[in-house]
Amino acid sequence: MTTPTTRTPRFDRGRWADAGAETVRPGVHRIPLPLPDDGLRAVNVYALEGLAEGLVLIDGGWSIPESRKVLEDALGTLGHDLGEISHILVTHIHRDHYTQAVELRRLLGSRVYLGSGERPGLELLGSLSTTQPAGSLQTLRRAGAHELAERVAAMDHGDFDPSVWEAPDHWLGAEELRFGEAQLKVIPTPGHTRGHVVYLDQARGLLFSGDHVLPHITPSIGFELGATALPLGDYLDSLRLMTTLADARLLPAHGPVGDSVHVRVGELLAHHDDRLAQTLAVLGDRTLNAHAVAGELGWTRRKVPFADLNAFNQMLAVNETAAHLDVLVARGQLRCTRTDDGVDQYTAVTS
Repeated sequence: MTTPTTRTPRFDRGRWADAGAETVRPGVHRIPLPLPDDGLRAVNVYALEGLAEGLVLIDGGWSIPESRKVLEDALGTLGHDLGEISHILVTHIHRDHYTQAVELRRLLGSRVYLGSGERPGLELLGSLSTTQPAGSLQTLRRAGAHELAERVAAMDHGDFDPSVWEAPDHWLGAEELRFGEAQLKVIPTPGHTRGHVVYLDQARGLLFSGDHVLPHITPSIGFELGATALPLGDYLDSLRLMTTLADARLLPAHGPVGDSVHVRVGELLAHHDDRLAQTLAVLGDRTLNAHAVAGELGWTRRKVPFADLNAFNQMLAVNETAAHLDVLVARGQLRCTRTDDGVDQYTAVTS
């Protein structure tokens, strides 16, 4: 693979979140934008220049003043300004990717694109008018974690601002977008959310992967309003889809640029195979709900005990455990029964 044309020492793997613009390829620049009080540190947006239409952004960032300032300053170092942004191609509906895109459209007239699978979630968000993770709270209750659901619901999730949750200008399917000489293939990759898409620049060997493929962490599964039948199954299928494409450089939404999509996808698939095996081992010959199973698993690379996680990360852990248990049910390895109070109980299927 071709190495980046411009790469200063400060853009090493450990300092990927530093403000500024990193040139990945001529005309393609990674710009990390700040996130408020977020363990992810920053979200990468990518600026594509040299196009007749102006600047095209991949993802928009979180609609906060400091994010817009960092974006404006980074574009300035490249000889551009915000007013040149003509199109913003968003990978998924989460606020650190979508809300600033809508704000920039209001300010600049940019056109916003979003995967069509996000439409139900966006419509539900408008009807509920809340920033609470309502879908995840439903999963917690189904997992037997009612007390945890109440704690998470009581957290400060910020005020709901309907102005940054407006519909996009264009709903994307599996299609190709052309901007001058640049051509991007839109590939639906459900799992993290139903409507997540990635953008493949085949000519330059680049995959703008959003949260679908991340270099350091595994993305949360089905973290959205509403629910799908088998979000982890969708995610694993979407990962395998990546291996049917020619390998490309990994341009993720969080973390540094990687050399190979295929290598990281292989690691993610292996991780979930291991996690499925661990989940089966914890359950053993018992009948347990997802909250109980999550409580006996280690979390993060450091195998942190469930009890040592904060409430928000406990929610993510229980949601992930439920997703793995549901895949095991779909594979015929577990049986699921729902109690009168709506809690799913899992039991191993014995031959």
